[in-house]
Amino acid sequence: MMSGAKHRMRSKKMRNQPSNVTFSSPGGPGTEMNGQGRSQSDQQEAGGWARGHHKGGNVYSQDLPKCITACTFAKARAAEVNAMLKAVTKTTGSCYVFGALPRHMRRRAMSHNVKRLPRRLRDGAKKMMDKSLKAGQKEKKEQSKAKSRKARRRHGNILLEFNRRQRKNIWLETHIWHAKRFHMVKKWGYCLGERPTYKCYRASYRAMSSHCLMQDLSYLCCVELQGQEEQLLSALSRLTSKDAGPTFAAVQCLSGRRQGSVVLYRANMYPAQPLGSVLFLWRPRIEGCTRRQLWIWAHPTLKQDLLPELRVVCRCSEAVLCSPSLELPVPEPVSAPELPESHDQEQMSVRKRKRGEGHTGNQPAKKLLGDCTQSPSTPLTWKSDLTGIVINDITMEIVRYRLIGPLSHSVLSETLSPAPDCEMKSILDEKPSSSWWPGYMGVDSNMSLHRQQADLFQLLKGVYSTTEIPAGTVLGLTVDDPRLTLPSKRRRATPDLQQAAGVDEERLRELTLRGVPEGLCQSALWERAVRDNVTHNKISEQELNRMRSSLLVPGSRLHPTPLEGRVPILLVHQSGKRVGHEMASWGAGWDLLLPKGWGMAFWVPLVYRGVRIGGLRMAQKHSQHMGVPHFPHDFPDCPAGTRFQEEQEAELRASFTRRPPAKRANYIKHGCLTPFRCPWQQLTEEWEMIVREGSSDLEQADGVTLHSPPPPPRDFTVLRNWKAMRQLSIWCRPTTSKGQRSLHTPRSEPLCCASVASLWDSHSLSLVWVRLTLMAKGRPELHAAVCVPTAEDLSQLKKDPHYTGPQEPLHKDHFKEQIKKNRKNRHKTKAAHKAKESGSAPGLTTAGFDTDSDLKKNIDTSSTPKDATSHPVLASTQGSSSSPPAPAEKLLHGLWPDPLPSVTSHCSRVTLGWATQGDFSLSAGCGEALGFVSVTGLVHTMLKQPAEQRGLVLLRNPSSLQYRFAKINVEV
Repeated sequence: MMSGAKHRMRSKKMRNQPSNVTFSSPGGPGTEMNGQGRSQSDQQEAGGWARGHHKGGNVYSQDLPKCITACTFAKARAAEVNAMLKAVTKTTGSCYVFGALPRHMRRRAMSHNVKRLPRRLRDGAKKMMDKSLKAGQKEKKEQSKAKSRKARRRHGNILLEFNRRQRKNIWLETHIWHAKRFHMVKKWGYCLGERPTYKCYRASYRAMSSHCLMQDLSYLCCVELQGQEEQLLSALSRLTSKDAGPTFAAVQCLSGRRQGSVVLYRANMYPAQPLGSVLFLWRPRIEGCTRRQLWIWAHPTLKQDLLPELRVVCRCSEAVLCSPSLELPVPEPVSAPELPESHDQEQMSVRKRKRGEGHTGNQPAKKLLGDCTQSPSTPLTWKSDLTGIVINDITMEIVRYRLIGPLSHSVLSETLSPAPDCEMKSILDEKPSSSWWPGYMGVDSNMSLHRQQADLFQLLKGVYSTTEIPAGTVLGLTVDDPRLTLPSKRRRATPDLQQAAGVDEERLRELTLRGVPEGLCQSALWERAVRDNVTHNKISEQELNRMRSSLLVPGSRLHPTPLEGRVPILLVHQSGKRVGHEMASWGAGWDLLLPKGWGMAFWVPLVYRGVRIGGLRMAQKHSQHMGVPHFPHDFPDCPAGTRFQEEQEAELRASFTRRPPAKRANYIKHGCLTPFRCPWQQLTEEWEMIVREGSSDLEQADGVTLHSPPPPPRDFTVLRNWKAMRQLSIWCRPTTSKGQRSLHTPRSEPLCCASVASLWDSHSLSLVWVRLTLMAKGRPELHAAVCVPTAEDLSQLKKDPHYTGPQEPLHKDHFKEQIKKNRKNRHKTKAAHKAKESGSAPGLTTAGFDTDSDLKKNIDTSSTPKDATSHPVLASTQGSSSSPPAPAEKLLHGLWPDPLPSVTSHCSRVTLGWATQGDFSLSAGCGEALGFVSVTGLVHTMLKQPAEQRGLVLLRNPSSLQYRFAKINVEV
């Protein structure tokens, strides 16, 4: 008897034999033989293949078949010929000569010594070895371009590699510093630091609360607008609205004394189609000049939507491909102490040797600054002949650092020192310089302005906390190179009480009440020629170290200060928390604006003053503690926010599918329809339908029948009308953290159906930004559901103040059986394809199906079961509870497929919205979440709640069944 393995091997070899060949066999004349050369009677009798003689002394028949079919016979022979050729030409090793030997004769030494091969194979093996040796030498010659580590670590080669790696993603000037200490991510066309490699979450919060935390915001895009003030305001007014807050025409901002923020919309489309939030800064007016200059700072994801809209409203259709080149003076070498002639000759010999070894070009490698990913043909400037407005894209031309914390001003006052001007005349008499500083200080008005700015900067040393400065204050200044005053050890910057005691109290009070005067907000940083001059004339580290080595007292300051060390900067105050009634001005600080090329020259001295460094994640936490939306995470109605939600959903889904099915959370059983995204459009439309049908039921009960046509389809928006938000905030009864006590609110119209009718009419498809504070324990997570408590829940909480909340009943996973069935069908399909490839007869059935079409039909046929759960209030809005069938490939264990059922009535508690940020708040000492809820649903809920419990909602995480009570606040 033949074993099963040998039988399968025999069947595989004989699978291409024709099945209609008739042989003469010992079983009788005309006995039909199968393709394996034996009779069916023998096969049935023996039950397998028998080697040698048959039972009873019979042997194999040697007679030729009586008839054959030419087509099938030729096909079988062709298959055998192909198999034979494939076996002959198959190479099993590095050379076909060694593959020609049987496996038991092969030796590893044959690849090195040809004499170990048989004589008949030595010539061929020798030729192949010579050929491979030549190829190896050629490949080795090509690889010689990879230089040694010593050559790669030379300054010129490092710069070349530094420039090459910025072709796809832009590197900030502090990239190398961050790459050694942070987890880097590639986002928005940049390579940015997300979080430190060490644990510092609580330490970073303490730094923001008591000292200083610094972030590099140089990735923000800056757009410069130049033109007449009336033309600029007329064009920009089409992108904003006074109902949403101060605009570009705000008096304090227009004068240049304050930095402003505003949410931009598409031209004349408010409140629909928002673009996003931006920061803007006007240049103070210059005497004798009617043109104004404006900087708009936007997120990188907003730039692609902002620039086209600005060009439309400003009518700047003409693109300037290349800006006129500036004739910059060539910097002359800085004066250094005379060295002996032998030292000069030694330095020259070292330079020649290094240049001869590794340098190939005539020009030395230069470090590329700014955006290196754009092509030279990309236009960066647009102008209009009708309005006279010029738009310049100056992204990456200005470095921006943000210092957060109450002692940010102390860090700045210790790091920065105003440039001296007392010895300017003597310096000019000694030697002319290519720096911008002598020509700038040659004007009396500029010298007077610099002295006033330096005196005002000294007043900051008398300020106890950064929060004492008015929000948005701007101060222009020119400082010395901070590398000249770099301390030898890292130490923590603290307020100097002795210097604070000597500050003029009257001037300090004027600064804290009114801010910086308009004239002192001016800075040479606004001039492009000055920025380029400062960038090109920067003293290199090598030259600076050489100047330090010539000092008589090591560690002392260079005197006189080199003229190339004068840097114009702008200090912009950042307001802290301005919404709510607690922790006012928390998170305030300063923004430091510098010309490009000076990033690390200021970064390291600031780090040496004891500041902590934060990344993208800490920037989001900073916004969360202040209770403000973080762009683009919390702007779902903007194009950038929509793109971010799609990317976030893809990342969360990919992380979910990487886990095995047994280790995933079954969101279907938890009653969570969308754990990775928030269907805002469906939520607002369902709540609008609920309120409309509820009002129609009341009208029918009163005997009045009104047939109002359904409104046309619209997109949802986020409510940013200050008047409406203030009214909602009063109706929600704002309280302190954990809802301990109610706060005093101004008088307003009471909450009733008549007072909310106008709000429903104008904002029926709107969302409102809210802060949710848990009443007891709990930690909110991303996409936690905000639900409406029932009357039984509120009564239970009133009886037991320690009542944590209800629980969601466990849902049934209706798709589990369907997924199992689809998995079985996929296995059957694979088996059918394998059987088909192995040569099964076309008339036979495969895996229980007659044809491939029936098999595919069975796989694709699936039905989504009915949604078993429903809310009694929303039973009329649910309609048909069955959902259209979902394709088999879209079914995933634990997730609902599209299209979704009703998002409001899917669970036992009606859904109001979702949280976009959530965590345990170190500032409040409890769990807090930030998110959006439907305006219509919020007002509808508060109308049915008792006055003493108004504003209470339920919060439930996606992977939990436990509801927890939370207090909702609309902070304005």
